[in-house]
Amino acid sequence: MTITDPTRTEQQTEQQLSLATEAARNLSTTTKTVPQMQEITSRWLLRVLPWVQVSGGVYRVNRRTTYAVGDGRLTFVNTGAAVQVIPQELRELPLLRELSPDDEVLTTLAERFTQAEFAPGERLVQYGNPSDQIFLIAHGKAEKVGPGKYGHQTVLDVLADGDHFGDETVLHDDDTWPYTVRAATPCIVLVMSRRDFDSVAERSETLRAHFETLRARPVPKQNRLGEAEIALAAGHSGEPQLPGTFVDYETSPREYELSVAQTVLRVHTRVADLYNHPMNQVEQQLRLTIEALRERQEHEMVNNREFGLLHNADLKQRIQTRSGPPTPDDMDELLSRRRKTQVILAHPRAIAAFGRECNRRGLYTEPLDFQGHHVPGWRGVPILPCNKIPVDGARTSSIIAMRLGVEDQGVVGLHQTGIPDEYQPSLSVRFMGISERAIMSYLVSAYYSVAALVPDALGVLENVEIGHYYDLP
Repeated sequence: MTITDPTRTEQQTEQQLSLATEAARNLSTTTKTVPQMQEITSRWLLRVLPWVQVSGGVYRVNRRTTYAVGDGRLTFVNTGAAVQVIPQELRELPLLRELSPDDEVLTTLAERFTQAEFAPGERLVQYGNPSDQIFLIAHGKAEKVGPGKYGHQTVLDVLADGDHFGDETVLHDDDTWPYTVRAATPCIVLVMSRRDFDSVAERSETLRAHFETLRARPVPKQNRLGEAEIALAAGHSGEPQLPGTFVDYETSPREYELSVAQTVLRVHTRVADLYNHPMNQVEQQLRLTIEALRERQEHEMVNNREFGLLHNADLKQRIQTRSGPPTPDDMDELLSRRRKTQVILAHPRAIAAFGRECNRRGLYTEPLDFQGHHVPGWRGVPILPCNKIPVDGARTSSIIAMRLGVEDQGVVGLHQTGIPDEYQPSLSVRFMGISERAIMSYLVSAYYSVAALVPDALGVLENVEIGHYYDLP
């Protein structure tokens, strides 16, 4: 006796009326995208910079003579908890700027510094006390406070890693501190007394002669920015004798050589011959390679130690946050350091941190329409994201403010167009041949640099804390 499955019988009697989708896919071409890449960002820095043609490969920035030199930051090394200043770095002090980096007296001076630590709120020096010490801040943040016009205390400056004070009093006797310096965070400082400094000078003929030269040298006339003064007369009447003058130039102006980012793109001829439809394989490989080169270009223009924005901002244009996170007060201070700030660049997390500070105060970042995009702004200046600005292990970052263009003595990008085998402006793709393994090679090169024409064209808000949150009440 045979038992029949009614379900199976019903399925067998059904007839297929059209082609199955599984079979149809074997004869169809799928709809596909071009290769995607997560590394591609908005690259706002490359988009907003005005680009200057550098036909000779070198861009020279001529400026007026500036006398303010040697006011840089110092570098320290540590062995465990013991911190020392690098002897050659002492030449960053204006007092020692003209000494030879090989002079042994620098090593002697570096050994005379002793380490001291201060807790938040402790005073490093007190207003009105004798100024008989030199301070080098190795780590931490301190506030320089002085009496205000109406009797209250006012913050004159914020000092941080690498800053120094007190060295200006070495050439003058019986000076007193014109300000108070107190630690805002735990601080590690190196201190040398005036007595120790004088004892080294007494035994060093080189240092003693150097100080005698500095004391005898007349102070050059300069403006508030340290540039050589241009003598003028104004507000007079009659026929007084007018001053004669000239504009002095730097004798050794800075020159920027175009930097390069390069790679060799390799594509097998079999891939280019057989798998070139519907998308050109060489073209897609080249497109993604160029995107990676442009990303690296922007990274170098921000971080390169020779010409990058973060390392080439003038020290007087680098300011510290008052409390850590980027507050509206800090942003106002950053904007006040230059005329006509046109863009602000910040890491996306730094922008979020600034937004939190605005929310805490009941403020908001004004939305701006910038080049067809809605971006946050502050005081009418667009705040643009740039993930090439680093975030260090302590979750701190920097915020960059710029004035742009040659006409405004701002920041400019440097490139050279019209180069051989140019594929994009200042980017070339050069065929290098086919190897014995049937692999085609293309040399892809991008040439670029960036320059700030005057110091106040570029400013940086440093040590911006991006991980600070406030608990809701």
